[in-house]
Amino acid sequence: MKKVLIVDDSASVRHQVGLALTQAGIQVTEAADGIEGFAKVVSESDIGMVLCDVNMPNMNGLELLEKVKSSGPLNAALPFVMLTSEGQQPLIDRARKAGAKGWVIKPFRAELLVAAVRKLLPV
Repeated sequence: MKKVLIVDDSASVRHQVGLALTQAGIQVTEAADGIEGFAKVVSESDIGMVLCDVNMPNMNGLELLEKVKSSGPLNAALPFVMLTSEGQQPLIDRARKAGAKGWVIKPFRAELLVAAVRKLLPV
């Protein structure tokens, strides 16, 4: 089964998301910012989906999304869901235009997040 990459600069958010997904039987891996997240996407072939914060140091989530989507045909198809406290329409529009499949506002409900991941994660 493919893994979900959780990219968030908050260790507690990564832990919460990881706990919700692992309890649902979904494997996870983590990155603390967009630079680390991009390195994992290109080096780990079993990543099937990315859950990504928007506001992070070094490389934000929208920059990561755009970089991954433009880095080759395999990565262009990688499902991204933005997981953020931001609800601003211009940011949502930019993410959708760049290829994000969804936008989840924090704090999130674990069962809704798990349902979204199950819908998008390739088997």
